[in-house]
Amino acid sequence: MSKNAAASIAAVVGAFVLIVAVALLVVRPWERAQPEAGGDVQLVEESTHVLDDAGEGAPVVVEFFDYECPACGQFHPVVEDLRERYEGQVTFAVRYFPLQMHANAVPAAAAAEAAAQQDQFEAMHSRIFETQAEWTGTDDAAATFRGFAEELGLDMAAYDEAVTAEATADRIALDYTAGVEAGVESTPTFFVDGTLLELQNYDDLETAIQAALDE
Repeated sequence: MSKNAAASIAAVVGAFVLIVAVALLVVRPWERAQPEAGGDVQLVEESTHVLDDAGEGAPVVVEFFDYECPACGQFHPVVEDLRERYEGQVTFAVRYFPLQMHANAVPAAAAAEAAAQQDQFEAMHSRIFETQAEWTGTDDAAATFRGFAEELGLDMAAYDEAVTAEATADRIALDYTAGVEAGVESTPTFFVDGTLLELQNYDDLETAIQAALDE
């Protein structure tokens, strides 16, 4: 067997092992002891991924999302547009809330979190959402996300270790638990300055942002 063939086989086996490991990433957020909704919840914690920080006193938008949720995928460009138009005026933060019905939601969050450990969260976050239609419902989404990591030039040994690490599962569960405690039941769920929005259409988010700016 040639060295190239052996390397190719090793790569395939390695990718398969990664897919299985990510598929078994435990403990899934919803399998942990469930907190009760209500009470004071810290919507932005030290580990929360803040996409734009407009500074003290600025309105704060927090989104709880699921990477495999179609509505989240539809809202992603809306949020990106708002970020661009309200740059420097509004703080935008995002938190994981993978739903049990979406098998690839946790692996996607794990990929984003692994990228975050190499300061590439936003790039991976955007890549996953922009390609949602390509990997949603597939059996090899973890391999797809690994390909994104390679494209981003990440340290792949560190990435492979991070996506299956217990600390990564704990990090995803931290966001999920905070969401449950804050009353999140579906995705996407947005909070503007701590108030949970009841969205009826895409414009409701900007309306709430503008109201917060006008206060």
